Amino acid sequence: MEARIGIAPDVSVEVAELLALASAPNRGTPGTIEVLAHRPPMLGSFLTWARVLARDGVLSRHDHEILALRASLNCRSPFEWGEHLIFARGAGLSDHDVDAIVVGPDAPGWEPHEAALLRAADQLHHGFEIDDATWAELAGRYDEGQLVEIVYVVGQYTMLSMVANGLRVSVPETFRPLPHACGRADAATAS
Repeated sequence: MEARIGIAPDVSVEVAELLALASAPNRGTPGTIEVLAHRPPMLGSFLTWARVLARDGVLSRHDHEILALRASLNCRSPFEWGEHLIFARGAGLSDHDVDAIVVGPDAPGWEPHEAALLRAADQLHHGFEIDDATWAELAGRYDEGQLVEIVYVVGQYTMLSMVANGLRVSVPETFRPLPHACGRADAATAS
């Protein structure tokens, strides 16, 4: 599918500097950030917000990427899935871990807190809340700041998945494709 909106052709020096800050070595600026160049006031605010979650977060990178991958999978976002596979590798997640994220919280090998992260992402996606049992498992492992961040990380990547999907942000050919199914009751229809 062709992208609906590309990077703004004429950007100010300030916007160009912000885009450069959001760029990753050898990968350039993420497409979801490039489209924000059409709304410069949103770009600076968003990058500040995203930096707090992605770079200055209180969750471990490992746990952050479990949530990001599950949210992008639940939202069926090829762009966010592919982008976060790169970040997940950097956070130490293996191919086995990624395959288990696709299966979900009932995949063998998850630590209880990891399964609870996946359940939380699924519950937020499907019902916009976390049930008491999952919350109790999370609260037994994470402090209050981390608990807040869990919900915001899922929300962040749900929003970015909507941006990527809705604007048909181009998916680099180097990204691993989005799996056709995931460990959900509706996996048969999620392609």
